[in-house]
Amino acid sequence: MKKYYYFFGEGSVVNQVICAVLINLPVFAYGASIGWMSPMTLLLQSENSPRSPPLTDFEVSWMGASSYLVCIPSDFLMAYLSDKIGRKITLIIISASCVGAWILKLSSLETWAFITARSLVGVSMAGSYVTCPVYTKEISQDHIRGLLGSLVVVFQTTGNLFLYIIGDYLSYNTVLWICLTIPTFHLVLFMMMPESPSYLVKRGQIDEAKRVLAWLRCRDEEDPEIKNELENLKKEQNKDEESSKFVLKAIVSDKLLFRAFKISMIVSISREVCGAIPVLNFAGNIFEMASEGSGLVLTPNQQAMMLGAVQVVGAIVASSIVEKTGRKPLLFITSLVSGLSMCALASWFLARRYDLYTPEWVPVFTLCLCIFCDASGLQPLSVIILGEVFSFKYRGTVMAVAMAISSFFDFLQMLFFHPLANAVGVHVAFYFFGGVCLLAALYVLLVVPETKNKSLTEIYHALKTKKEKESEEKTSLEDWVDTK
Repeated sequence: MKKYYYFFGEGSVVNQVICAVLINLPVFAYGASIGWMSPMTLLLQSENSPRSPPLTDFEVSWMGASSYLVCIPSDFLMAYLSDKIGRKITLIIISASCVGAWILKLSSLETWAFITARSLVGVSMAGSYVTCPVYTKEISQDHIRGLLGSLVVVFQTTGNLFLYIIGDYLSYNTVLWICLTIPTFHLVLFMMMPESPSYLVKRGQIDEAKRVLAWLRCRDEEDPEIKNELENLKKEQNKDEESSKFVLKAIVSDKLLFRAFKISMIVSISREVCGAIPVLNFAGNIFEMASEGSGLVLTPNQQAMMLGAVQVVGAIVASSIVEKTGRKPLLFITSLVSGLSMCALASWFLARRYDLYTPEWVPVFTLCLCIFCDASGLQPLSVIILGEVFSFKYRGTVMAVAMAISSFFDFLQMLFFHPLANAVGVHVAFYFFGGVCLLAALYVLLVVPETKNKSLTEIYHALKTKKEKESEEKTSLEDWVDTK
């Protein structure tokens, strides 16, 4: 028995957890980059700004939007690199882009430097939601797939909160130096982690794939479970090779694949247009608008910190219950509650516009509820479901397409949220976000299948219509009769 492959007891999942944590460390760095916008936008536009003159609304809008614009082509670049040079090297490139972003901000206070740095954040954003979830899924066993898959949101939300806190209490440059150390640390540490077993099988490195699987599962290389899992990976790879070399063409030409693709796209886009992105990036500004003349004790930054804390709690809740509740019930409930809370917030802003009674606690409560729902359901499940309904061949490309479309919508929101909120009223934006969430809840209830603990075969069977299932059963019965 080659016991050097495991140190925590045979069959332990500790190695998978360690690997998943390190895979998602760049997501924490990305979360910090997103969180940086909230406290630092207020600082850079204030009289105490470290640069002179302070940033304008136009410059801030482009700072926020540039990362999402760059993310669109970066999504496809990350998917391409992940398949060509491997998940591991691609992840190292992601951390390197993060390092470059913080160095740029440390080097200059010019507008071009801010926008360029935020553009580099677009690369880490793409990697965080294209490479990291795929990598995590491919090192995970089925029974902890949802738990480890939800780490992407736990790490992003923790990164957001981390920056909200240090951004409020530490100096501008100190914040930048702290943020620079995180991806730098990851660059060094991740060199020790293994490549994805699925990628190794694709490259024909079967012995190395077996060794990696044995380490991840804390079992001997000759263990029947390792051999069985390796055989399943080979079968999946062989099946992928039989289909069209053009991934999107194969998806469009296959009814079930296209059905899974539509579900993935709708779930992903619904999450992006639920209002969480502008709320998280402009939390300080939104709370500033909500607290005008209200006499609230907490500052906009402190309220944003509270929002970040709620987000972290939501992400932890998701990771704790996703394997118990299933994907579909959790996604439905969080979409519904998020939609109702957004509509309530919109009504609050509208009522205040007409000088009606507006309780001061409503903005804080509704935004916290919306962000909790996003972190505990909408965000992690949109990623988990997308990774579960496609095989190795399609996973990276579909993730890239979903992220690219989502990034385009995020870019539009970041660029126009401020101008539109000022022009037509912020209540219009929140009514729109609420409507999207309510429609998403209805779609989940009627169309989205349950994927918890299900193989691809079982998921695709669930995607079939009643007529297709009856036809399949009839064919199977006829084949059975013919053999008798």
